[in-house]
Amino acid sequence: MLETLENIVLTWRLIMPNLQLNNLVQQLRLSGISDSLEGRLRQARDASMPYEELLLMLLQDELDSRDQTSLQRRVSQAKFEETKTFEGFDLKRYSLKIRHAINDLMTAKFIKEKNHVIIMGPVGTGKTHLSQALGMLACQRNKKVKFIRSNELLNEFYRSRADCTYDTLFKRYTKFDVLILDDFGLKTLSAEQSSDLYDLIAGVHINASLIITTNRKIETWAEIFFDPVMANAALDRIVNNSYRVVLEGDSYRKNFIPKFKIEDDKMQQKS
Repeated sequence: MLETLENIVLTWRLIMPNLQLNNLVQQLRLSGISDSLEGRLRQARDASMPYEELLLMLLQDELDSRDQTSLQRRVSQAKFEETKTFEGFDLKRYSLKIRHAINDLMTAKFIKEKNHVIIMGPVGTGKTHLSQALGMLACQRNKKVKFIRSNELLNEFYRSRADCTYDTLFKRYTKFDVLILDDFGLKTLSAEQSSDLYDLIAGVHINASLIITTNRKIETWAEIFFDPVMANAALDRIVNNSYRVVLEGDSYRKNFIPKFKIEDDKMQQKS
């Protein structure tokens, strides 16, 4: 009986400080430490760890947790269509020249230098995937990123005039470190759309990086603007300060075309 009571007292002495510590870190909103506290204390006791080493590990846990939470918030705010990274990007399907160009972009040098990136190529060659992977890279480097299709961006500007929020919306778009405009040049722009796009380019081209995906060759971009003079002014700000990547090959989406079972059987017989 006495031995049982001694074990209870010993267990209580071990548990109480842990509970007090856990309550304190929760009050201080140190969620990273709170999640790892019990395991770290056990690790420290088992290894007879110095207090300084334990404290260092706990603080590193908190820092890692905050970094991960911050990254998740930036990724959420970027509004990517899909979470795309370079780990899932098939570089082997491209020529050696293109692979070298993409590897250079993966260093994120263009973000530091505030250069732009123009990604060209036919439908389904990986332009949107590459742009979002570059956007994820920027998020991982603590940059504010926004992904949006070009037509949707112009529609947002149009709708904002109806409720008098245009200035607020425009200012928000100039605050991003990396702005990704997907599917640029699908439609000819009206006078108002041309003006909105020019104003945005003029407002961000010095302090941010633009990533533009397009099916069009750069030489034909001026054709989509309502005013050729405005087109040349906008293009001059982008084209002369940008990395250009031309993706080639068949559409990657062909690999995901659904097939009837009879088609699969025939293909297997041929192989």
